[in-house]
Amino acid sequence: MKLLQRLSQLPRDTRDTLFLLLVIAWIMAPLVAHVPLWCSALSALVLLWRGWLALRGRALPSRWWLLALLLLASGATFYSHRTLMGRDAGVTFIVVLLALKTLEMRARRDAFVVFFLGFFTLLSNFFFSQSLPTAMAMVVGLLGLLSALVNQHLPVGRPPLLLALRTATGMALLGAPIMVLLFVLFPRVAPLWGLPAEAGRSGLSAQMQVGSIANLALDNSVAMRIRFEGAMPLQRELYFRGPVFSTFDGRNWLPLRSGFPAQLQLVSDLQVSGKPVRYEVTLEDNNHPWLALLDATPTAPTLGGYRLRMGPDLQWSADRPIGERVRFEALGYTAFRHGPLQQTLGLQDHLDLPPGFNPRTLQLALDMRRDPRYARADAAALVELLLQKLRSEGYRYTLDPGVYGGHSADEFWFDRKEGFCEHIASSFVLLLRALDVPARVVTGYQGGERNPVDGWWTVRQSDAHAWAEVWMAGQGWVRVDPTAAVAPARTGLLQRLSAPRSAVAQVLGAISPGFEINLRALWDASNNRWNQWVLNYSQTSQLKLLRNIGFSAPEWQDLGLLLLGLLVLASLASAAWTQWERQDPWLRLLQRANRRLRKAGLAMPEGTPPRQLATALQQRSGKCREEDDWQRIQDWLLRLEAWRYAPHVAGNRRATLGTLRRQYHQLRWPPDQPEAPIP
Repeated sequence: MKLLQRLSQLPRDTRDTLFLLLVIAWIMAPLVAHVPLWCSALSALVLLWRGWLALRGRALPSRWWLLALLLLASGATFYSHRTLMGRDAGVTFIVVLLALKTLEMRARRDAFVVFFLGFFTLLSNFFFSQSLPTAMAMVVGLLGLLSALVNQHLPVGRPPLLLALRTATGMALLGAPIMVLLFVLFPRVAPLWGLPAEAGRSGLSAQMQVGSIANLALDNSVAMRIRFEGAMPLQRELYFRGPVFSTFDGRNWLPLRSGFPAQLQLVSDLQVSGKPVRYEVTLEDNNHPWLALLDATPTAPTLGGYRLRMGPDLQWSADRPIGERVRFEALGYTAFRHGPLQQTLGLQDHLDLPPGFNPRTLQLALDMRRDPRYARADAAALVELLLQKLRSEGYRYTLDPGVYGGHSADEFWFDRKEGFCEHIASSFVLLLRALDVPARVVTGYQGGERNPVDGWWTVRQSDAHAWAEVWMAGQGWVRVDPTAAVAPARTGLLQRLSAPRSAVAQVLGAISPGFEINLRALWDASNNRWNQWVLNYSQTSQLKLLRNIGFSAPEWQDLGLLLLGLLVLASLASAAWTQWERQDPWLRLLQRANRRLRKAGLAMPEGTPPRQLATALQQRSGKCREEDDWQRIQDWLLRLEAWRYAPHVAGNRRATLGTLRRQYHQLRWPPDQPEAPIP
């Protein structure tokens, strides 16, 4: 309270300056993560310096100080970005310029320059993030800048900042319909529309190092959102196929590097059965070319702007990395078969093992083959044998198994007996290959979380998973998830190992676990709506809107014409409304009463004052049967006059123009008749 009281007693210039500095700091805060450390430090010091000068009433620094700081900032920007051009260097420079400009606010003109630099800096936040929190923070910053701008146009006296805020909010609300209209209908014509694409989150990688997927379990960011049409598959069937790895170099799993000619390599030979699953995907930008689709998806999704192809391993990929959030529809099947049914030369690629690695695993395979019980066992029997080994010999599913060495399969099978999904899948595939069973590793996402608020299925980076595919004669490639043998709840009940929660989440969970879950679901649903309705609103959405309102074959030119027509109508309506608002509401009410009396036969000229109308009514009341109604109208006209010309007289203070307007509608006006002159 003492601080607020002290601030309220500050001179107006000091108060306004501190308010503007606070708004600028708010706008700069989200950019701290995207500009060099020196930029944030220098800007903060300059703003603090300017605030100290305002509080102490000191003079602003000389232009030599500003020139020295400007040269320092220019050199530091060039050193950090090796250029003064481009997005990153430009944002760094504009942040420093905005801070330095506050040191020369000597006149209103300088303040206006700061305002406009502030608006530009505010927009630069969207170069790095268009998320809902960023948008909400920038709306607050926009209202702050508008309030400071309005306050500068109130030069007399000491107007409260709350008055400027109310005026700025009203201005923003008045401009909101035009803003929405421009957003919905302004043609999004590539490449003129859009923001520069940023390098997306990595997510799944083009290769799998044993232990790498465990790092993704610490990332709770959204990988994609899915909405199923109709009945969705069972949770244990939610496998979204990503990169497939068939080559192992001893440490990393890599895509297939076949030494066979193309005509001898494997083909997909995909055959699906059962009821198809229709679903819509909103894929977050990941800067990779592949799409994680429901296993299996036989036909290409409807993804505009990209050419898609499915490889022989059923992996869908685009012709270039996907560096933006995209939305598409797809058709998948959970019952399918693919790959050759009989032994073929191309399967040799899925038996190769690097020399010099995992000798104990190779010896285990040799011992198993020497056992008469397994000497003639087929692939299905060997798979079941290994799964039983995982179930019964104390193997454990963990997020933190430690760093594996060069013999990762040996460490898993004999030493540690614990690992994350990629440790288990990799060791499982290597042992099968040592048993002369073709196998490979498949990565992607498994499961997800259904949001009860909007019904969308959210798949996060923490849902990243690795499993095995084993070739079996007469069946082709068969999915085998060895992690399910170690931890059945991972794929059946979708129970994941997760990173420790934040302090806020722990407090909320301790107070009310249900409240934390509901709050998170509501926030995820809000983010999804923001992504669907705002960030993913594209030219395709615009043309679809035109078709819904009656356009048969709309094009982007139709958007421009419709937008222009609506803007013209809005301008005409605004002009008419402005003209209406300029008229005195009291005079408008008097004119309505005068016109009503003229229709009742009382011919009085326009602009007749209320008392003269009342006198004319009194002279004529003896000739009318509705004397009581005439008397009420006379009384009302006198109250209308008193409200305007004697508002401070006792008895008139309680009346308002709204009250008089309601009384006007309650009066019983005589029926219309030809006009008759006043005798």
